[in-house]
Amino acid sequence: MSSGRETLDLNGPAGRLRLTLDHPDGPPRGMALVGHPQPVLGGSPRHPVPHALARALRAGGWLAARPAFRGVDGSEGEHDEGEGETEDTGVMIEALRARHPDLPLALVGFSFGAWVFARAAARLARPVDALVLMGMPVGKVPDGRVYEPVPVPTDALLLHGEDDERAPLADLLAHLRAGRHPVTVFPGTDHFFKGCLPAASRAVLTHLRAVAGA
Repeated sequence: MSSGRETLDLNGPAGRLRLTLDHPDGPPRGMALVGHPQPVLGGSPRHPVPHALARALRAGGWLAARPAFRGVDGSEGEHDEGEGETEDTGVMIEALRARHPDLPLALVGFSFGAWVFARAAARLARPVDALVLMGMPVGKVPDGRVYEPVPVPTDALLLHGEDDERAPLADLLAHLRAGRHPVTVFPGTDHFFKGCLPAASRAVLTHLRAVAGA
């Protein structure tokens, strides 16, 4: 995936924000920010899940942008439990839209990245064209961290592993029950979509084609 790769540095509230951009071979159909898992647990843009998603998006004709959250892989600042990362996401969105104002923009977040992107999407004056939340944690998770429940737009795609040990499926379903928001569940897989990541990537691309007209 090195061909067509670019590093983009932005000025964020806590200093430099670094994004890895993977450009498709032809004109992009759209742009997708791909959020990585919890930094304090080793999450980064190089994690296998965001890396695989970016590869699939690029192959599908999308410009895939993998941001490094605060304190990770060249981004300055310190981990801010999601609040600063949410603010940073707004900066990234503005920068990408300024670069390519005519392209649709999607947020594709995994784990901590999904929670941050859901928070960011709720604050935007101009909504993104598509929102995908994979393995999003809700409430108190088994490692003791607490992820305050976030409103989920009705058109968001949620993907989750049946046996997710880090962000239990039952907690997500309880959060979404009142609104009856559907969740695509991959049977027999864990938080990292083991054995199901190609299928999950295809589901993401199908959703983006339907929602963003790509």
